[in-house]
Amino acid sequence: MNHVLAYIGLGSNLDNPEQQVLTAIDDLRATVGIDDVKVSSLYRTKPMADMDQPDYVNAVAQVATTLAPEQLLDECQKIESSHDRDRSTGRWSARTLDLDIILYGMETIATERLTIPHYGMHERNFVLIPLAELDPDLSLPDNTTIQNALTKITTEGLVKIER
Repeated sequence: MNHVLAYIGLGSNLDNPEQQVLTAIDDLRATVGIDDVKVSSLYRTKPMADMDQPDYVNAVAQVATTLAPEQLLDECQKIESSHDRDRSTGRWSARTLDLDIILYGMETIATERLTIPHYGMHERNFVLIPLAELDPDLSLPDNTTIQNALTKITTEGLVKIER
């Protein structure tokens, strides 16, 4: 079966966020149907919408996958659950782990469960900067380049974690 290049955003701000993200990367590597996992640097970021909660640790993983988009979503949600992700607390609440499919090849998907490209990617420096780190020549499904998308955001509140 052919592999599709997909990008998954990772984020955590509870229960040792850096370790949550690193463990989730290992979990992705161990998932059947996901191969060749490459990961951006980790970044410390402020919560969205000035929420009163701890800072996040974010990264983006590039994966080669034979999974269909909804199967990939299922696997991401299994990983979140294994990290005690609580889905009852609302969209931008603090969380042990959040995995979002940012891109799945050049596909555009809009179903009840899944929107690809991720609806907020163009406004989020913690998505675009790690994406560009992984592939500085990346073209997005709307034919913009990652370099063009970067010109529309700031790096404010984004700090690379040196490891």
